[in-house]
Amino acid sequence: MVQKHMLYANVLPLVFAIVLLAVYSFDKVVYLIAFLAPLSIPLREYLPGIGFDMYIPTEPLLFGLLILFVLKIIQQREFDRKILFHPISLAVYLNLFWILITSVTSSMPIVSFKFLLMRIWFVVGLYLLTAKLFSKGKNMEKYVWLYVVPLMLVIAYSTYRHLGYGLWNKQAAHFVVSPFYRDHTSYGAATAFYLPFLVMFTLNNYFTKKMRFLAALALAVVFLGFVLSYSRAAWLSIALAFGVWCIIKLGIRFRTLFFTMVSVIGLFVMFQSQILMKLEQNSEESSANMMTHISSMANISSDASNLERINRWSCALRMFAEKPVFGYGPGTYMFKYAPYQLSKDRTIISTNSADGGNAHSEYFGPMAESGVMGIVTYLLIIAMVIYTAVNSYTRLNDYRLKSIVLAALIGLITYYIHGLMNNFLDTDKISVPFWGFTAMVVAIDIISRQSAKETTSKPG
Repeated sequence: MVQKHMLYANVLPLVFAIVLLAVYSFDKVVYLIAFLAPLSIPLREYLPGIGFDMYIPTEPLLFGLLILFVLKIIQQREFDRKILFHPISLAVYLNLFWILITSVTSSMPIVSFKFLLMRIWFVVGLYLLTAKLFSKGKNMEKYVWLYVVPLMLVIAYSTYRHLGYGLWNKQAAHFVVSPFYRDHTSYGAATAFYLPFLVMFTLNNYFTKKMRFLAALALAVVFLGFVLSYSRAAWLSIALAFGVWCIIKLGIRFRTLFFTMVSVIGLFVMFQSQILMKLEQNSEESSANMMTHISSMANISSDASNLERINRWSCALRMFAEKPVFGYGPGTYMFKYAPYQLSKDRTIISTNSADGGNAHSEYFGPMAESGVMGIVTYLLIIAMVIYTAVNSYTRLNDYRLKSIVLAALIGLITYYIHGLMNNFLDTDKISVPFWGFTAMVVAIDIISRQSAKETTSKPG
């Protein structure tokens, strides 16, 4: 007890200093959150058995930032209108509004309103305020490095632990990142997010030789973490994101891309029975062998991880069919999915308890929890970000900003793809790059429009 009181006494001056910092300089707190995100630890690590959980110290900082932001807006009655009313911002508000509506109709209102509050503090701190930091085209590289440096420390820590079990021990990958990351998949998603930026920093002649050398070192470390995460979803996301990068660099027209996608979907529908039969013949299990581990992605006959995902997705679809308009309420999937499991779908890792996780998808989860508008509003955000980023990239003449918006888009696409198989937007680890990179797209789009406007208005 005495030790706890001493701990609180030591922490109070730090809390007071951070509050003062937030009052006089929002940007420093945003930077601090970005830096601490890879190092934050769940509250349950400190207080086992507690009835709720949050990442310490980032989420309390975000909550405090939200309160101060609201107070400042009430006092000053102004914020950058170009950010506030940007089309991406409007899509984000629509998503938040629908989360509010479905929190009111939720089967577990307390859980849903907690989810809503958490999403709001992520949006305010990591999107609105961060976009303001980027509004003059500055601070973007700094934001990336503030996450990458501590991420490298986590990679060094987890790799050192991994060595104790054998570096190519796949099972060890599940827990060596603890307590910093929830599991190896969120760790893999984080590393995938930053690889496009580190590649850009390394190869871009705009930057100094010193920075390019440091970026190359960081790229090697983060790529090591990426490989040792053994996250098949992260590996797949990078491969597909690279394909998107090629499409953008080659300047392939949207119409061509659209008809190609429609053709691929059409072929899948026509030959789905044959494709599923072929997939069911795949008996490769997830393994320490790299090629075997990759090929096991398509194993839907015996791989427990893949089968459990299908089980969770099937539950989400049944829940959606039951409540297609409002869903069961944001954040409630993990508490409500158990009755929707069919005995034939259950696996050796299936569970009925709330600690069993969620829908393992950023797409199926909103469907079950917030109905049809839940998934539509989330897809609208993604569509607006991709459309805005591609248009900004095409419009820009500034080589640095052109490189940054492309790296931010490719980083986001890794998670849009990864989100098909996992969902981590309720954590600071993934929300920092997800909303931060979205803020970069918004800020660069505003700059590119202003630049284009000035160029047009100049006399010929």
